[in-house]
Amino acid sequence: MSSKLRNRVVYYTTPNGKMPVKDFIDSLADTQKTKVFNTFQLYQESGLIGLIPHTKHLTGTPLWEIRIVGKDSVRILYVSRTKNSILALHGFIKKKQKTPTKEIKTALERLKKWKIVYGP
Repeated sequence: MSSKLRNRVVYYTTPNGKMPVKDFIDSLADTQKTKVFNTFQLYQESGLIGLIPHTKHLTGTPLWEIRIVGKDSVRILYVSRTKNSILALHGFIKKKQKTPTKEIKTALERLKKWKIVYGP
């Protein structure tokens, strides 16, 4: 990796070592996968400022949503862990205007589990 990359994307990892967000991204079509990784690289190089055109805060939660547009609307739900890292909690294909409650609950449950293991 280049020394220009100052920011890190951390994937939520289950207690048994699985990374559901990474698995989700790996399951996407090549075009979508490339868009996700390009957005992550933009974050790594420019920080949260670089994500501004691609993000939206989910009101009433600590979650943010990275929006990847294209044939399908890919969404990655995340939180800021530190000044220089984000924690990718959940990924899904968005089919409706509003982010489904089920998807938000999944991300919040993962965040809760993460905090139990790693602290705030």
